[in-house]
Amino acid sequence: MKLGEWIAKCRILILIVSALLLVPSVLGIIKTRVNYDLLSYLPDSLETVEGQNIMVDEFGTGAFSMCVIEGMPMKEVQKLADEFKEVDHVKNVLWYGEVMDISVPTEILPDKVRNKFINGDAQLLVVFYDNTTSSDESMGALTEMRKIADERCFIGGMTGIVTDIKNLCMAELPVYVVIAAILSFLVLELTTESFAVPIFFLLSIGLSILYNLGSNLFLGSISYVTQALTAVLQLAVTMDYSIFLLESYEENKRHYPDDRNKAMGMAISATFRSVVGSSVTTVAGFLALCVMTFALGRDIGIVMSKGVLIGVLCCVTVLPAMILVFDGLIEKTKHRRFIPSLDGVSAFIIRHYRLWVLVLLILVGPALYGSKNVSVYYNISQSLPDDILSNIANDKLQKTFKMNTTHVILMDRNLDKDVKREIFEEIDKLEGVKFTLNLSGMVGPLLPEEMIPSRVKEMLQSDQHEMGMVVSRYTEATPEVNAQIAQIDEIVKSRDPGALVIGEAPMMKDLQDTTDVDIQRVNFLSMAAIFVIILCVFKSISLPFLLVLVIEFAINVNMAVPYFQGISLAFVASIVIGTIQLGATVDYAILMTNRYISERQAGKSKEESISIAHRSSILSILTSGCSFFVATFGVSWYSRVDMIASICTLLSRGALVSMASVIMLMPAMYMIFDGLIIRTTAGFGKRK
Repeated sequence: MKLGEWIAKCRILILIVSALLLVPSVLGIIKTRVNYDLLSYLPDSLETVEGQNIMVDEFGTGAFSMCVIEGMPMKEVQKLADEFKEVDHVKNVLWYGEVMDISVPTEILPDKVRNKFINGDAQLLVVFYDNTTSSDESMGALTEMRKIADERCFIGGMTGIVTDIKNLCMAELPVYVVIAAILSFLVLELTTESFAVPIFFLLSIGLSILYNLGSNLFLGSISYVTQALTAVLQLAVTMDYSIFLLESYEENKRHYPDDRNKAMGMAISATFRSVVGSSVTTVAGFLALCVMTFALGRDIGIVMSKGVLIGVLCCVTVLPAMILVFDGLIEKTKHRRFIPSLDGVSAFIIRHYRLWVLVLLILVGPALYGSKNVSVYYNISQSLPDDILSNIANDKLQKTFKMNTTHVILMDRNLDKDVKREIFEEIDKLEGVKFTLNLSGMVGPLLPEEMIPSRVKEMLQSDQHEMGMVVSRYTEATPEVNAQIAQIDEIVKSRDPGALVIGEAPMMKDLQDTTDVDIQRVNFLSMAAIFVIILCVFKSISLPFLLVLVIEFAINVNMAVPYFQGISLAFVASIVIGTIQLGATVDYAILMTNRYISERQAGKSKEESISIAHRSSILSILTSGCSFFVATFGVSWYSRVDMIASICTLLSRGALVSMASVIMLMPAMYMIFDGLIIRTTAGFGKRK
């Protein structure tokens, strides 16, 4: 309590310090790099990642773009290719003119050779960058190429996708924050008793968000998913703490009407105790993401865990200072609560508790089935709108050249030439392979490789490796392309065990394999961690099972909805939703259970204890759940990046389902298992 009173007395100093901290926070935000390539979070031990590093180290390139040129004369294509070469961080441009003199009529070339670069009036250029797919240098080069090119040029590939994600996110991110703040403000105006209070709630949380984002500087970089979700999630999950503080302050003001500092000191002490218990489960949920092999989980887990802790600190320092300084304004703007008494609703829910158990039993089967069988997509381009530049270009590649993705083969440079030819001839025969691009294939079997220009050889050969390309008709992250990759890998390694098959599709296959394991690990760990926390909080064996059961039921209902809607989820959404929904909304059940246990230990009957616990917590749960809902729903409605929108859709619906599950099912759990709870919970003695 002494610390709380000191905070209350030093309110002006706290507000000054909080304002000054904005300077390093803003600088930290500016200097923290945002990573827009989710594939870069794959573990370094994978062959695809190893191959990407070889490409950079030996070939001086880590990424390439396929460009379709339509209706452009050969001389103009050459001019465009030369202009592309002059762009900073463009390593090389491979096209028909690099292999053959453009004065040679294309008609005399074998179809197998000509069709690799030309189809009717369309030509194909392959632009190699001197850095990795998502580097600022590669994205900058692609942006400059788009400025040079006209409407006859379509630039596809992963670098284009990453660049479009960056441009969309940079444009949308400020709107996410505005939407979440406005909708949360409206909910708070309806559920609090002062027009001014929501302003100070949002200011306090806004400061904590800026501090959190600024402190990400020590991480070096964060993903665009983390950056987009941080403000919205932090606002949603830490709003409870502000509500707890204000309610405690208003209660203590009645006990100490002449000493606001003492009332706030008592409120801070009480809030800190309750908020620490509440925040531990939320932090545990986020920290569970850190065990993922796919490092995006660690990125989200660290940033959001840090955000919750910073939110707690701001709640017991900055917010009390604001409330005390502007206490007069808060009093002047007080109004009657707009939401009427919910006692009648509470009584109805408790009286019909058997009905809610029946609903659970009816829904649990479909919920489990739907959540286990929901469709998940791993193709990152699928998260972008169809009218975005990269998707238009990729669609043009598919329609014009019947190609969707390109695999890169890295093999021993000193491998026998006939063996190399055999490898690519066998790959050419595979189902779904459009064509292969390699040194021997450029001149055909009748001409020696010495006829290939040296500049082309330099593109495809290093001191140790030779590079070949396999152009596939199949789309990334599909069963067909994954089977094709496995076949190519088997063919190549049968001749060269050290060879590597890399590229966007192989990396997405690794992404799928990695995250499939991560989902199981994260969900189990988050449940186990929160189970142990609840066990320690209530010193009960039975309550952890009941609380986790109710929230896990809500999670499965939430995840089953897209299955019955026939909607495919972004893979990131399917990974993080379970642990975030569990960690963030189990607090609703803890709040009600804490009051129920307190009343039972005080000697009240089962029915009276349940009634008091439900009536006293229902409004807080509704306020918190609705704040969580509107903050995330607004983003899901607005965002054109499905990777963000699908996560926020699940979170917003999850908040409502968890809120409804706790309000409806927890009283039923108390009614049915009251005897078991008493016998398995410390503090009851021999009470029955």
